[in-house]
Amino acid sequence: MDMKLRVPAGALLASSPDLLDPNFVHTVVLMCRHTDEGAIGFVINRFSGYDTTQVLPEHPVLGQLEFPIGQGGPVGLDTLQVLHRIPQQVPDGIPLGDDLWWGGDIEQVASFLNEEKIEGLSRVRLLVGYAGWGPGQLDLELATGSWLPAPGSSEIVFEDDPRTLWRNVVRAVSGDGASNENTDPRLN
Repeated sequence: MDMKLRVPAGALLASSPDLLDPNFVHTVVLMCRHTDEGAIGFVINRFSGYDTTQVLPEHPVLGQLEFPIGQGGPVGLDTLQVLHRIPQQVPDGIPLGDDLWWGGDIEQVASFLNEEKIEGLSRVRLLVGYAGWGPGQLDLELATGSWLPAPGSSEIVFEDDPRTLWRNVVRAVSGDGASNENTDPRLN
């Protein structure tokens, strides 16, 4: 059986309604890379409950801003990741699709956020950790239906309400509105 199911950078994975892993219940993951060596992406619909004043208190700019930090996944919780759509201000990012980049210089991100406080959340996401899969792991999870692939866009990442994102993606993929929704809003 050929298990070479690949999810392109910039696509989304919505967790199946039956996926009960507490790290991924009702999550939507933005994929960054999926190769024979494994896969990496970021949960985009969970916030950590922390902001930059708590996580980066010593940073001269970010330590003064109360910018929310997302929960990017259960791996590498000592890493801060950046998703953005400001390549002119943060030119070193890796493109994930039209108007969507991963990474870049944190000082350039901080400068943008300091100047554009109101626009910040619609243009930048800071995330602690990431979602990672070893060789063949995501391929198997896709083949068994644990994840529902969907097209991604910067509008979905930055403009959709994270509280309803999972439900909306699952409904769009299933086409019938069925999602076996858990009524606990903390899981969405």
